[in-house]
Parts: sequence; structure tokens; C-alpha cells
Amino acid sequence: MKVLHVNVVDVHRRRIYPATVVLAGGRIASIEEEYGPFEHYLLPGLIDAHVHIESSMLVPSEFARMAVVHGTVATVSDPHEIGNVLGKEGVRYMIENGKEVPFHFFFGAPSCVPATAFETAGAVIDARGVAELLAMPDIYYLAEMMNYPGVLHGDREVMAKLEAAKKAGKPIDGHAPGLRGEDARRYFAAGITTDHECFSLEEGREKAELGVQILIREGSAAKNFEALIPLLASHPEQVMFCSDDKHPDDLMVGHINQLLARAVAAGYDLFDALRACTVNPVRHYGLPVGLLREGDYADLIVVKNLETFEVLETYVRGTLTAQNGKSLIASVPKVATPNKFNASTLKASDFSVKATGSKMSVIEAYEGELITGKFAAKPLVKNGMAMAEPERDILKLAVVNRYAKSKPAVAFIRGFGLKEGALASCVAHDSHNIVVVGVDDADMAEAVNAIVKNRGGISATAAGETRVLPLPVAGIMSADDGYKVAQDYAEIDSFTKNRMGCRLDAPFMTLSFMALLVIPSLKLSDKGLFDGGKFAFAELFTDP
Repeated sequence: MKVLHVNVVDVHRRRIYPATVVLAGGRIASIEEEYGPFEHYLLPGLIDAHVHIESSMLVPSEFARMAVVHGTVATVSDPHEIGNVLGKEGVRYMIENGKEVPFHFFFGAPSCVPATAFETAGAVIDARGVAELLAMPDIYYLAEMMNYPGVLHGDREVMAKLEAAKKAGKPIDGHAPGLRGEDARRYFAAGITTDHECFSLEEGREKAELGVQILIREGSAAKNFEALIPLLASHPEQVMFCSDDKHPDDLMVGHINQLLARAVAAGYDLFDALRACTVNPVRHYGLPVGLLREGDYADLIVVKNLETFEVLETYVRGTLTAQNGKSLIASVPKVATPNKFNASTLKASDFSVKATGSKMSVIEAYEGELITGKFAAKPLVKNGMAMAEPERDILKLAVVNRYAKSKPAVAFIRGFGLKEGALASCVAHDSHNIVVVGVDDADMAEAVNAIVKNRGGISATAAGETRVLPLPVAGIMSADDGYKVAQDYAEIDSFTKNRMGCRLDAPFMTLSFMALLVIPSLKLSDKGLFDGGKFAFAELFTDP
């Protein structure tokens, strides 16, 4: 039994009062109002309403160790990334590893494996496989339906997946960046209930008016909090907070507690902000997470104040999991982990590309966005070959098939600002092939080969020096101590900025989205340049 003397923040009755709270058997045995006030505040534990655990580069158990320090007790997790590598086996791995620690992981059935037919993935989960996953008690929803063209055109396989979720009585997550008007209405009318891809307030309002739950995202790369937070005032019952993708160094600093503090600091109602990361996701997804009522599971956090929300203690079903900034969850012993990696090493000449036109299409990467732009540029040509031109910040981008030996697809990109060297990553949404950006073909080959040697990871190469963070679990995660992974990642990140000149806040996270074909406008897969607006391959070179 545990007795807490705290100021209870009651999100249901929208009041704060001093109380003695008794925890017993993993639940809240009693809440007795007292004379006070007391020094600290008791809140329901926080929930990340949409996250890909794999993007933290950590297995679920290590993610949990770090997240509880910031008051997170649960995540609504889409195992889409490992699904695209290992299929249903990968989903089961995430579920079982998550059960090893006191934390609530609520996984969904990936709806788009592979994400598109325009890239090489490691697995297929068809409608039958989705139905099998949805029948599992550990699967809580159908994960983000990224194939919005398939929904709009009534694709038989896509519709079968949606019907399987409806038959199972489980919610369907959406993914419709920039979709507006009649197309948006038709997409959500198919039974899809959420969207975390809004990047303007107007888009968010339009979708909210359709009854859609809007997940305000603030991750390591995509940052939409400032644009969308006014929805908390106009549609408080339809807003949740999420990170979507969170790198380990950022997770070490904070999580959903940061969004809660920012919302309150911006003048939004305390209880509306709290509901966005507690009540709303529990209600929408039907999650068995306590909400600070007698008889509820004791999923609670004690915070120092209601301004910074500094977390002093975190309880998951009555178990103290974090205290005063320290995680009390032990690391899970390492076991043999699944992977699928068949790429071969490359040489500099593999990244050469012949200039076949006087104009080339260049991808434009943006800070804090998953969407990209595109523009036409005159290529720098030497001996008939198109070259990177760092003086204009036009670099080479390539995607290498990790599942079979093949020649990389090569394009050009602006926005990274590299002055020398190359960055590479096997965390490349959604199929997790190897994506590399660089100034020099030899450095691009070296950066890719470092990942091939480790059967997954991220790397940076410049002036003969190569830094690599191995990610042997499915080629996208590490089972090492999360804090060590965060430190190693931070060192490589610093190397890319201070030594190589990269000007992005999260270069590896941004790089990971350059092969994400379902986000417009111009991206690159292992099969070639892709126009996300037209949902078709595009020509790299043209003549006006």
C-alpha cells in the first residue's frame, strides 16, 4: 500500500483539491479530500496518442525506461516500421518486448505493409494478415491508413482492411496530409477517425468539423504544435498530443510533458490541455489506463507544479517507475533479435548519374516538416555526369535496397547544407532501405557500407572519419541501454552539424523521411524519383 498527500488535479470535475490518496493492488483504493493545500500535484499519467517506437531507435522496453521519467505511462504505438521489415513477426516482437516492463504499450495493426507498390519492402501484411492481427487482444486499432488514394478509389484490398477493423470494433487511424474538401470528406467517411498529419490550422479546422480527432504532433522532425494548438480552444474534445517520431536524445530531455507545459504557458485551459494527453486518448481508443478516480488503475504522476510540470514520481498500475528524474525500470536482458538485411557493399561509381537533360528535378527538404518541395535546376555536369554542388546546397540523395543486391537510385536534394561528407541511415520510412545524402560519391559509399557492415544503423562520414551507431534489431533499433544510445546518437548528430555543416535541427530524422513516398511532394525510393502529388514516378532530368 502507498499513501500520497497531494493536491489532486481532477480532470473530470475540473477542480484541484488537497487529498490523501491510497494506492493498493495496482489501483486507487481511495481519495479522501483533506485540508491543505499540499506541496505537490497528482495528475493522471500522460499518453502519447501516436508514436512509432522504432523511430526512437530503441526497443519498446528501453523506450519505456526513458519515457516514464517524463510522466508518460502509455503510448498508442504503430509498429508500422518493423512491420515493413519483418511483417507480423515484427509486430509480435514489439508486443512481447513491451510486456517485459511496467508500461502500457497499445499497438495497432499496420495497415500499409508495404506502404506503396513503388518501393521495396521486407514484408507484406495483406487484408487477411491485418484481420488476424486485429483479432489479437493486444492489438487496439487499425494503424494509420496512409494509402488515401486507395481509400478514395475504393481499392479492394484497402477496403477489406477497413472492414476488418470495423468488424473487430476497433478504431481506424488516418494519415491524410493536405487532403481537403470533398476528398477529405470521402476519406473520413470510410470510417477513419483521426489524423496526425495536419500542417496548417485551416486544414485542422476543416477536418475537425468533419468530426475527426486531430492529433497535434511535435516530434524530432515534424513540428506542428504552434500551427495547430488553437484547436485546443475551439475543439477541446477532439484534440490529442503525440510525438509520432522521437529520436533518443530528444526523449532523454522530455516527452508529452513538454507539450502540456507549452499549452498552459500559451494560456490554454489547464484541464483542456490535460484531457488532450489523458482522457481523450483513453476515451477514443478504449484504453485500460487509469484516470485518477477511485477504483481506476494507479497510472499517476506527481509533479512539482502546474507550470513546468516537472515530474517527481511516475506510477504505472501502482508501481513506482521513475523518481526525481531517474528511471526505476531495469533493462531487459538481451536475446537474439530479428533482422532482415541482404544489401552488399558499394563503391563510389555506384552513385554516379548521367545527365540526360538540361534541367533536373531537385527535392527541397524543409526544417520541421515531412512534406518536401521541388524545383528545377541546371545540373553541374562533369564528363557527362551530374554532380553535387554544395555551393548551391544541391547534394546527391540515394536510396539503396537493403533486402537484395542492387544499384542505388540517385537524385538531388537541397536543404541539408552539408559542406563535406555524407550521412546515411537505415531508419528510412517506410520500407527502411538505406538512404544517404552527400557531397562526395566516395563518402556516400563509405557511409552506406558502414551500415551494411552493421546490418543496420546510422552513420556519418567526412574527411576519412566515419561515425556509426549500430541498430541490429530489424536494422532500425538497438537493444542497448537507451541512455547510452541517446548519448551515441547525440555525438553523431553533433558531428554532422559542427564538422560537416548540416544546418537542420534533426538531420537524421529529416533524412529518414526523404524516402516516405506517401508524403508529398517529391521523394525518392529505391526504384526511383517519386511525385507524391501525382502518386507516380517522376523524371529526374528534362529538357524545357
